[in-house]
Amino acid sequence: MGEQAYDVAVVGAGAAGLMTAITAARAGARTLLIDRRQRIGAKILISGGTRCNLTNRTVSVADYQSSGSRAFIKHVLSAFNEQQAVSFFKSLGVPVVLEPSGKYFPSTHSGRTVLEALLRAAREAGVELVTGVVVDAVRVADGAFVIDGKDDVTGERGSFRTGRVALATGGLSYPQTGSDGIGYRIAAALGHALVETTPSLTPLVTGDMDFRSLSGIALPVAMTLWTGGRQTTTVSGSFLFTHVGFSGPAALDISRHWLRTPKSRHPELTASFLPEQAPEGAREMMAAARAEHAQRTVKRWLAERVPERLAEVLLDKASVPPSTVWAQVTTAQREALVRWLFSAPLSVTGSLGYAKAEVTAGGVPLAGVHHRTMESRLVPGLYFVGEILDVDGRIGGFNFQWAWSTGVVAGRSMAMGCR
Repeated sequence: MGEQAYDVAVVGAGAAGLMTAITAARAGARTLLIDRRQRIGAKILISGGTRCNLTNRTVSVADYQSSGSRAFIKHVLSAFNEQQAVSFFKSLGVPVVLEPSGKYFPSTHSGRTVLEALLRAAREAGVELVTGVVVDAVRVADGAFVIDGKDDVTGERGSFRTGRVALATGGLSYPQTGSDGIGYRIAAALGHALVETTPSLTPLVTGDMDFRSLSGIALPVAMTLWTGGRQTTTVSGSFLFTHVGFSGPAALDISRHWLRTPKSRHPELTASFLPEQAPEGAREMMAAARAEHAQRTVKRWLAERVPERLAEVLLDKASVPPSTVWAQVTTAQREALVRWLFSAPLSVTGSLGYAKAEVTAGGVPLAGVHHRTMESRLVPGLYFVGEILDVDGRIGGFNFQWAWSTGVVAGRSMAMGCR
């Protein structure tokens, strides 16, 4: 591993790194792509349940969270938008399908199709891919960058010299794929402050054994985050009870908000299990049931609206015995049932953390990066792409779109500086 020189080097061969390298190489830059793993692209292979949700039919700044400029995100997304991403993958020979949810997937429903197409595009563009090299430092020396690392198997040390370097190292999510936060440490060593990181899009944990007993049950819900007794965020979507707590798109989307709310502000989560209805409408239906079907059990009525096992748990929590008929229901029981149907306390005690998080919230602040190029404002020639930045999207292909967009913007700029 002697020192070798390149126009452009990209550290991290995930989605953002591959896109950056392909774009720079296609524009004529001698490009190096480095990754610590022998087999790259693990997140591409496992995302979307291995189906790889490439992007979404409609992508906007509202689909992302950041402590930085919304205009920054909007500019980057518009520089390479969702339709351009779809066209790009079609050009690589990856046919895509649009699902009713608005998500785009490869028609093979396999992330391997996407990874192989990106690797083929990188080879054809002339990208030099070096795997199994653990980068531990990036330093400035004699007007260029020196990337120091070691062979992951032999331990042999070496370095690469480059005029421009992009950090595409991801965050801390899914550490089994190689994410270890090295990019944050390199950025900090080069003078960048960091926004505190937390897991995002990660399953939530509860100590409520009644809800944990419902593992495997899925239904649409509306989840609400309460902070200091005030409603701050509401997310609607599919929801899944698990043996440890809550998952599914709704729970994953709201997890970043719950995790990033200081515990001193007493964050609480509630769920509406009838998200298309309102409490007052439910009261009217209950009154009608009492008038028209006085000897019918409340459980039967409830099980027509939510899964039966959930109906049994909600009745228990509302102190309504399952054999209770409408004629026996008290006002207090009715109101308790309404509460558990429309604002059920979820008693979240934590999350499954980075180990199961799909993305990392926080990271390199946008204030330290040029929005037109992804270049550092502090260190000329240093670029940031993808998850390392303080931007995270919701479920639905938005984080991949951020990877594609930032990669294209950075790759174009890096190559332009080499001409």
